[in-house]
Amino acid sequence: MESFLETLHSSSFYEFSALLVLAAIAGMIGTLLRQPLVIAFIIIGVLAGPSAFAVVTSDNEINLLAKLGISILLFIVGLKLDLGLIKKLGGTAALIASVQMFFTVAIGFGLCLALGIDIQTALLIGVALAFSSTIIIIKMLSDKREIDSLHGRIALGVLIVQDLAVVLAMIVLATLSAGQSPPGTLGGAETSLTESLLRVGVSSIILLSVLALFMRTAAEKVASFAAQNQELLICFAIAWAVFLAALCDMLGLSKELGGLLAGITLASTPYRENIISRLASLRDFLLLFFFISLGMKVDIGAIEGALIPAIALSIFVLIFKPFIIMTLSGFLGYRKRTGFLAGISLAQISEFSMIFAAMAYASGFLTQEGLSIITLTGIITILTSTYLLALSEHLYRITEPALDIFERKAAIRQEKAETRKLQKDVEIIMFGLGRYGRAMAKGFKAAGKEILVVDFNPEQVKRSKRQGLNVIFGDAQDTEFLHKLPLKKAKWVISALPQRGPGILHEDPREVIIQGLKDTDYKGKTAIAVHSEEGAKKFKKLGADVIFEPFEDASHQAVETVLEYKPPEPKAKPKVKKKKK
Repeated sequence: MESFLETLHSSSFYEFSALLVLAAIAGMIGTLLRQPLVIAFIIIGVLAGPSAFAVVTSDNEINLLAKLGISILLFIVGLKLDLGLIKKLGGTAALIASVQMFFTVAIGFGLCLALGIDIQTALLIGVALAFSSTIIIIKMLSDKREIDSLHGRIALGVLIVQDLAVVLAMIVLATLSAGQSPPGTLGGAETSLTESLLRVGVSSIILLSVLALFMRTAAEKVASFAAQNQELLICFAIAWAVFLAALCDMLGLSKELGGLLAGITLASTPYRENIISRLASLRDFLLLFFFISLGMKVDIGAIEGALIPAIALSIFVLIFKPFIIMTLSGFLGYRKRTGFLAGISLAQISEFSMIFAAMAYASGFLTQEGLSIITLTGIITILTSTYLLALSEHLYRITEPALDIFERKAAIRQEKAETRKLQKDVEIIMFGLGRYGRAMAKGFKAAGKEILVVDFNPEQVKRSKRQGLNVIFGDAQDTEFLHKLPLKKAKWVISALPQRGPGILHEDPREVIIQGLKDTDYKGKTAIAVHSEEGAKKFKKLGADVIFEPFEDASHQAVETVLEYKPPEPKAKPKVKKKKK
């Protein structure tokens, strides 16, 4: 075994080969067990790390790839970011994040004192508990196609505020370390702290101003020039993401913020979808190394002494964060489901919490025990929250009857009013207000049919209501909602929902609709829109009466139109009557 490890450690290439093979095997096992791949990769990191079998010693190379993966991930998120929606949620996100962080630090500090931890370590642990994992949340919400949902946008807004807060915390920590002040005091660091904050503030204003000017004047031109060659476009996109990540890091901001800003600057160009599709595979590959590096940070030898405090703090994070977020969401007028899903999304501590802890440990402000507690709490909460996110819909259905306390009475009255509105009989119930669904809804309305359309995007619902469509806000995956629909006299239930991406972390809402209709003893017919032959076979087997294949149907209609096309006959020239002489 020792000779094998010596051979393995003789080359970084050998180590990476072994790591990729182990990750692939773990991923296959995880898929067979229907477990999130994130967990499999973190476990491989633990086993391959220095505290277990020490398969890998190339820490610097793995950390570099992990940082590149984070930059690419947030670059893609920035490309998809709708600044108008973020602006609307800015006040909400700032309030929720600020209140949540304050109470998390305060209660976490008190809990640490109760566990016998000294004051300074308890305060640093409390700060570390306040932040949630940007990488985990964005990856999981992206996998579930919920990044642009209402609760996804709230979670993203909260994460942005938290990232700004953790950057500030790191600046304070770095300044205190540079000033060589005694632990727990500012000492002579007050001036340097002010100077650091002023420098970062000025740098941020200048950077944002330059990027805003770039977006207005040059972004599309530069992207258009690069798009003349697809390889050059992708090279430019990666270079831009990594450059801004590095620049923000040099300015005292976070690499993650730089990657996000890089994506935002190109989001308005017509090439963003092309860039997103081509970078998705690279993003997933590089993030593999981030999750492995996360596992490698676990010190198995220090687990025993830190286990009890870490479990207690993990329970606090997993329960308290969702509680405060649900409470604030309800106070601000959001539905209990939105608050619940947003709260579940943020129920973990951040990878930045562990970076913050490592900085504090290196500076002498945090003990080895404190570092082990934060690291172990991070692993426990990230692993657990991965399951919570994957099962969020099931958990909501189980706890839904007890969640009314997190919803304002006005929202409950509105829900009851919408439920009464649902009692009106309709001929057709349709899910989905994309381009295909909206076109069908308008066609049915023009034909004089009574149709009720359901969509989960509040902006789409408002827009369609203004256009005169009978639309309500609802979720196809909420089986309780399906029972409230006026199904008795409905002749058709149609799904025009988009196809979900492959994965094991979410249910296909079209399958939920079919199963939910069976449970309600619905007597009418169902029609499902699919985008592949495999999908058509699957939903026919599940019992759908009619299968729509938009692309296939459109191509057949186009062919028929061409084959049956008859040019209009030329108009006969009007006869000119001869004048009688």
